[in-house]
Amino acid sequence: MSENKVITIAEMAWAHDGSVEKAIDIMRVAKDSGADAIGIHITELADYMVTYYGSGEGRVSAGKEHLDVYQYLDKINPSKDDWRKFSETAREIGIDLCVMPNDFASLEFSHSELNPKYLVLTAASFVEPDFVSAVDATNRATIFRTGGAALGEIEATLNLFRTHSDAEVILLHGFQNYPTKLEETNIRQLKVLRELFGVQVGLADHIDGSGSIAKTIPMLALAFGATVIEKHITWDRSEKGEDFEAALDPADFRDFVDNIRAAEVALGQSQWAPLSDAAIRYRDVSRKRLVAARDLPAGEALTKQDVTFKRSDYGTTGEQAEAVLGRKIKQDLKRDDGIALKDLV
Repeated sequence: MSENKVITIAEMAWAHDGSVEKAIDIMRVAKDSGADAIGIHITELADYMVTYYGSGEGRVSAGKEHLDVYQYLDKINPSKDDWRKFSETAREIGIDLCVMPNDFASLEFSHSELNPKYLVLTAASFVEPDFVSAVDATNRATIFRTGGAALGEIEATLNLFRTHSDAEVILLHGFQNYPTKLEETNIRQLKVLRELFGVQVGLADHIDGSGSIAKTIPMLALAFGATVIEKHITWDRSEKGEDFEAALDPADFRDFVDNIRAAEVALGQSQWAPLSDAAIRYRDVSRKRLVAARDLPAGEALTKQDVTFKRSDYGTTGEQAEAVLGRKIKQDLKRDDGIALKDLV
């Protein structure tokens, strides 16, 4: 068994394309796939972005770079009533909410009305001390997205956060580059984050969701101590809705979660433990045993030249070999006959 269950977050982001019904459908399939939490973004757009914020590659999903970003996001931004309905459904079906509030108003709304299990603080907000403190004041488990942040910025933000509460902290490594290239994933850096900051770490995986490796690469993070794995989910990749590049379709997301659960079991425990019953059975089957190297007459005192080790169903094992040498056999032995202590005088 694994030491701790890995938390899997189905990151929906803006994949709802403005429809609360679609958002709920995505959340339901995430729950059915075994996800522990559903990730959403709550945004009061006027408080988050200037109206003339530029469009272009890396700011929205492919095919929408020509749109006015503010107007586009405003059009697909669910209302507070939509999010209340979504949150109520989440409680009904038993999936945790992981909410990334992008501004003070959204933080207040999320904290007071949605009651999320996790809040998410993006690296973009690390430069806002008052916002960091406001998130900390909620005393909710908080996921720090570290993509695009320097180590000094992570350290300073953690130090500020820790002055106000004892809320659980998880550093989530990875960034969204529509999609992120494999060579930019750098899963080994999880080890650095764990050792430097002494908190839980996880991976926000954003590699291309169209390939089979999108369901397997995130498992590598478990070997470096990840306790949280986040992967984008969408209703149908072929629709090419917002945030589709790194997202998995429902069936692929189910496979992804199954892979994570299998990896948990395979990783097992880090502390060395006594041999399991299965390992003992393997040991008994595979261990070589002491057998006669040639035909031996009764009364022969055994020397090293008289014995050898071979896989056999009968005979003493290696740790007792020294106790055999110099002793006499009770009866004739043919070559390859096993030799046990009870056969000697």
